[in-house]
Amino acid sequence: MNYLVGLTGGIGSGKSTVAGMFAELGARTIDTDLIAHQLTKADGEAIDAIRACFGEHYIAADGSLDRGAMRKLVFANPEEKQRLETILHPLILAQARQQAASPTDAPYTLVVVPLLFESGRYRDWLQRIITVDCSEEAQISRAMQRSSLDEAAIRAIMAQQVRRSERTKLADEVIHNDGSLDDLKLQVVGIHRRLSSMADESD
Repeated sequence: MNYLVGLTGGIGSGKSTVAGMFAELGARTIDTDLIAHQLTKADGEAIDAIRACFGEHYIAADGSLDRGAMRKLVFANPEEKQRLETILHPLILAQARQQAASPTDAPYTLVVVPLLFESGRYRDWLQRIITVDCSEEAQISRAMQRSSLDEAAIRAIMAQQVRRSERTKLADEVIHNDGSLDDLKLQVVGIHRRLSSMADESD
C-alpha cells in the first residue's frame, strides 16, 4: 500500500499538529523539515555543497549549517535563497521518495512539505494534497509563540510563500485551523477516512 498524500500550509498554520493527528490515526508520515535538518547537520549530505557555494561563514563550529547566518542571508537576498533551494530541494525530494518507497502497513503515506507549491517538485508525485489554512493573525501568533522570530520576520516569511487563497485553490482538501483542537480533530478524522478509502480503491 503506497498511496501518497501531501500536507502543506503557511508558517504557523498548524501543519505539525495536523500531521501528528494523522499519525495517531495510523498514517505513515514523512517530514521534509526533518529530512532537511538531517541533510544540514554535521557531515550531512548537503554540507559540502553548501560550504562550496556559500563559504565557511555559513557553517557552524560543529560542522552543521549555521541556520541563523543562512536565514539572514536568504531573507534579504532572493537569489541566495534560490541557490540554497537548488542544493536542498532535490536532496529532500530524493530522501522523501526513498522513505516512501519502503514497505508499510499504513493505509497511506503523508508527506509533510511546507513549501510544496513553491518548490514545484511534488505535484506530479503525490496523489492528493491537503493544505492547512488559518487567518494571518493566527499564523503570526502561533509562529511567534513557537520561535524566536518577531512579527516583522514572520511577515517576511509569509510574503515569500504562496498566498492563502492560491494555496487553498491548488489543494484537493483544506483543513481549517481557526477553531478548537476538537474541531481540528473532527476534520482530520473525516479526511483520514476518505483517504483510507481512496487508498484501498487505488491498490
